[in-house]
Amino acid sequence: MKNRIISLALAVLTLAALCAFPAYAEDDTPDPNAGFYYVKTDNGGGLNVRESINGRVVGSLPYGSKIYVDAFTTPEWALILYRYNKPDYGTDEYAAFVSTRYLTRTNPGPYNPGGSSSPSTTVTDADKVLADLNAEFRSGKLVEQRFNVYARPSRASGWVNLRWAPSTEAERIGTCLQGKKLTVLAETRNWYQVYDPETGMVGFISKKYVSTR
Repeated sequence: MKNRIISLALAVLTLAALCAFPAYAEDDTPDPNAGFYYVKTDNGGGLNVRESINGRVVGSLPYGSKIYVDAFTTPEWALILYRYNKPDYGTDEYAAFVSTRYLTRTNPGPYNPGGSSSPSTTVTDADKVLADLNAEFRSGKLVEQRFNVYARPSRASGWVNLRWAPSTEAERIGTCLQGKKLTVLAETRNWYQVYDPETGMVGFISKKYVSTR
């Protein structure tokens, strides 16, 4: 009987651990923010790794460390796997969180307190994102008559992102599960500007992941 109780508890814990990881999306593809990043703190110190958002510090990543980020769970926090000693579980790799403020896609090199902190490639990438966003906005127009669309992720268990601007680089302000009904207010070449009647939220959703019925 005791073994059965232990087995059941382990099954519940396993299910909870799986649920703790975010479902992947632009619909349910990997988070567009996922990938390799470098640690770049303002003072050249280490970046705290936390057990949960704003939770207990379980370690530190040195300046310049290259890490893999699974997703931005919020604009301020990134999900990573990190090896540390978890009470009652032992030392292993667990889900952990770091501040997105101190992550960069480009290798910062050795810490230089008085030097330039932004390689030209970063500026180029930012300029391209801005140019693409401006082009998308220029194609925008109001719809003549409002109509409804429905979220259609590529998997029924996934979701579709709702963003504040028509770009996958724009902040995600919400998610829409399979069949979520939205009212179209305007459109650009690749995006709809929509209104969510349940929450009152207005944002942009990719035309690739909606249908009209």
